[in-house]
Amino acid sequence: MAASSLMVPLGTQAPDFTLPDTSGAMTGRDDFTAAPALLVAFLCNHCPYVRHVETALGTLLSHYPDLAVVGICTNDADAYPDDRPHELAGQARRAGWNFPYLIDADQKAGRAYHAACTPDFFLYDSGRRLAYRGAFDQSTPGNGKPVTGELLRAAIELTLAGQLVPEPHRPSMGCSIKWRS
Repeated sequence: MAASSLMVPLGTQAPDFTLPDTSGAMTGRDDFTAAPALLVAFLCNHCPYVRHVETALGTLLSHYPDLAVVGICTNDADAYPDDRPHELAGQARRAGWNFPYLIDADQKAGRAYHAACTPDFFLYDSGRRLAYRGAFDQSTPGNGKPVTGELLRAAIELTLAGQLVPEPHRPSMGCSIKWRS
């Protein structure tokens, strides 16, 4: 079922997290304190909305080596086996993702960030205050618009330059997070 971002208020502090990646190595928010900005992307392997942008996301992020990035899968992997760690590792290879892809098995990080869908992007400035939340671009599966990443790219460039990302921000749209019951 399609869902949209909850549009968390700008300026909100990035919640803390320490989660295992697909190989079991732990990564936390504070591992990136030296980075000028942090992108937290809620992703998964089974969602057609994520698959629609995954390669373009990898390409886009490769242009910003100073940007800290983590992907987090919050979905219930028992109910959605395509979102198990080994499947996520395969997705990261396929998409050319060079950032930690973290497993939020207890779903606490997803709840703390108010993630609603996949993909759901949260970009934080150097003080880890929310600078942008929302869509990759205007494309979704089947709407015929090209996958460009223009909205996230503009937000990254402004944030890295220490500037505000003007509103309104377009909410991300994708598969709803698969919460455990």
